[in-house]
Amino acid sequence: MEIIRKKGQAVAAKRSEREASEGCVLAKTTGDYAVVIALKCETDFVAQNADFVKLTQDILDLAVANKCKTLDEVKALPMGNGTVQDAVTDRSGITGEKMELDGYMTVEGTSTAVYNHMNRNGLCTIVAFNKNVDDQLAKQVAMQIAAMNPIAIDEDGVSEEVKQKEIEVAIEKTKAEQVQKAVEAALKKANINPAHVDSEEHMESNMAKGWITAEDIAKGQRKLLLPFLLKRLHICRNK
Repeated sequence: MEIIRKKGQAVAAKRSEREASEGCVLAKTTGDYAVVIALKCETDFVAQNADFVKLTQDILDLAVANKCKTLDEVKALPMGNGTVQDAVTDRSGITGEKMELDGYMTVEGTSTAVYNHMNRNGLCTIVAFNKNVDDQLAKQVAMQIAAMNPIAIDEDGVSEEVKQKEIEVAIEKTKAEQVQKAVEAALKKANINPAHVDSEEHMESNMAKGWITAEDIAKGQRKLLLPFLLKRLHICRNK
């Protein structure tokens, strides 16, 4: 076991820069307490391995039994001949892949529910209620959380940081829409269809068909150039 652990430590050091984008996500409820945990690895092949899934389940069971509040508490739990973190390192030595516990959350309430999307161990949700809720209804709520990925229960739960980011996105979108409308208005005033001058290929084709003239193209290009330059200027100033 010591050899395997050292091998796992070597793997972790060697592959530290690699992305562990696959893994196993599991959730469990005891009624008034629910936990979700994620053990990550590099490939789907390892993620679906029975021993890997069992390790995740064993870690989850330990975390629930000890009512751990943080991921660090979970990692420090006794397991086998060492700790939970040692067990993860050992499994890394066996598979040769980077592995890490990279997700742990808990909720508590009068009742709780969990949902494992399609039982594929890739997406799980946990939810707590302030009163007893019918099991089927609770599961449906957990399913909706998986589908919608809400950031809060209501507006009051949305952080100011998130609100500010959304405002900035809306402002940039509005600016882009205003520029587009200005371009379309300018081209319409010049009696030019934007689709006729949006590329060299279109311009040559439409001129050959007699839909536009060389003068129309020159007008259209001038109308399109000003908003483009203004936009570039705006970007440069932001930098």
